[in-house]
Amino acid sequence: MKAVILSAGQGRRLMPLTEVTPKCCLRPWGDVSILEWQISQLAVSGIDEVVVVTGFGHDAVEEVVSQIQGIRVRTLYNPFYHLSDNLGTCWVARHEMNGPFVLINGDTLFEAAVLQHLLNDAGRFPITLATDQKVSYDDDDMKIWSERDRLCRVGKTLDRSHVNGESIGMMVFHQAGAKIFVRKIEALMRKGDGLKRWYLSAIDELAQTRVVGISSIHGLSWCEVDDPVDFAHAEQVVKVWPIRPPRLKTADQETQAEPGALHAYIEK
Repeated sequence: MKAVILSAGQGRRLMPLTEVTPKCCLRPWGDVSILEWQISQLAVSGIDEVVVVTGFGHDAVEEVVSQIQGIRVRTLYNPFYHLSDNLGTCWVARHEMNGPFVLINGDTLFEAAVLQHLLNDAGRFPITLATDQKVSYDDDDMKIWSERDRLCRVGKTLDRSHVNGESIGMMVFHQAGAKIFVRKIEALMRKGDGLKRWYLSAIDELAQTRVVGISSIHGLSWCEVDDPVDFAHAEQVVKVWPIRPPRLKTADQETQAEPGALHAYIEK
């Protein structure tokens, strides 16, 4: 199965760290980037191809990708990243969505068990959104309203009386779901505000047609990296995960992989 990672943004809330370095290339753990962590977890979860959609700092992302080994990884450049939100990035990548695939935000970190649970749980709906629950939700959370295993609505401004979870920034599409999603992306991008929309606005509209399910990963480990507080928190969360990526090669150093880490090739 293919995974599409949306990594076109700069991550301005992490300035000055992201002044010249895209968020996905930041290294909270010293020698391993956010993108490497994501791909290491994808590789042990049955994903065999990864498309990283880039924008800001494309060359830096390309450099990281060129050294990842053990799974086919390539980049796709969004030349309009500075004008669009992530619905536009999905539109650029829509031709990659021609079969079953996983869609992941470029700042969502997760242990492999999260994706494995989502893949095992998917199937009842054409599209399945990974969700979690907590005691309370703030304005910045991508909140959901669900009924049993069906998504009713998703968005940041939902009526709090209906909210019973949040999106973690990961979902899986089966063949039919991929076709539905691409059609919705194309329709929304033809509207006047298409460039300013999140892709979850497409999922919100599709949810109201009863084609989107949820998979609660509550109890499993994940985090997002939006701001300096998240950045510091991620270091504590990730260091206990069992699957760690290898170090990358530098100009004068061969790859140093930890025991059990990922090996092999990258598709040129």
